[in-house]
Amino acid sequence: MLISQRYRNTQSIAAVLSCLAALFGFATAAASTKVHVVDGDTLWIDGTTYRIAGIDAPEAGQKCAKAGGGTWPCGKAAVGAMQDLAGSGEVRCDSRGLDDYGRTLAVCFADGVDIGGSLVDKGLAWSFRKYSLDYAGAEDAAHAKRVGVWQAETEAPWDFRAHRWDVEQQVAPKGCPIKGNINRDDERIYHAPWSPWYTRTKIDEAHGERWFCTEGEALAAGWRAPRWGN
Repeated sequence: MLISQRYRNTQSIAAVLSCLAALFGFATAAASTKVHVVDGDTLWIDGTTYRIAGIDAPEAGQKCAKAGGGTWPCGKAAVGAMQDLAGSGEVRCDSRGLDDYGRTLAVCFADGVDIGGSLVDKGLAWSFRKYSLDYAGAEDAAHAKRVGVWQAETEAPWDFRAHRWDVEQQVAPKGCPIKGNINRDDERIYHAPWSPWYTRTKIDEAHGERWFCTEGEALAAGWRAPRWGN
C-alpha cells in the first residue's frame, strides 16, 4: 500500500497517518516544513533526500547553448525553478523506491503541480528516458517549441557529469575526485566535480576532510550534498 508523504500538514492529518501506520504496519513521515533544494532535480525534506523520478536536470554549475550563440546558466535556472515550485505550497512526494545512492526516487508535487513535469515543460530538465518514459511526451513538446535547453543543441547533464568526472579524476588523489569538505558549522558536505563550488573547495585532510571515489561512499561516511538556500 502506497501512502504519499505530505509536508506542511496539520496535526490532525499526521495523527490519522499514525493510526494507519499502526493498523497496517507501514512507515509514515511526520509533518514538516523543512524543504530544501539540493539541485534542479533533488529535494531534501525533513531528513529525506528525494530524487525526482523520470527527469534529469542540468547540474547547478552547467551552462547550455543559447540560440544565436553563446551560453546561458541553465543549471541555475533549473535550481531557481525548483525553488519557486518548492516554495509555492504543500510539497508531497510519492516514493518509487531507492536509487543506487540511497536517495528516495519519487514523483513530487508542489501545491498539486507535478514538479518533474513542470520542469520538463519549461525545458529545464530532460526526460530521463534511460530509466523512464513518463515525461517523454512533455520533452517532445518542449523540444518542438525550442524552449529552455532545446533552444540550441546542448550537452545533456549525464554527458556533462561524465566529462567533468574524467577531467578531475586524472588529477585527484588515487583517482577519487569527490571533495569531502567540513564547513564552519562543522557540517560534512561533499562536492562532486560538477558542483558550482568544486574549484574553490580545498581539502585539508589534517582537519578530517577527505576525498571520495563515489557519491555513495560519501553518503555512507556521513557527508551530504550541498543545498541551495540552506
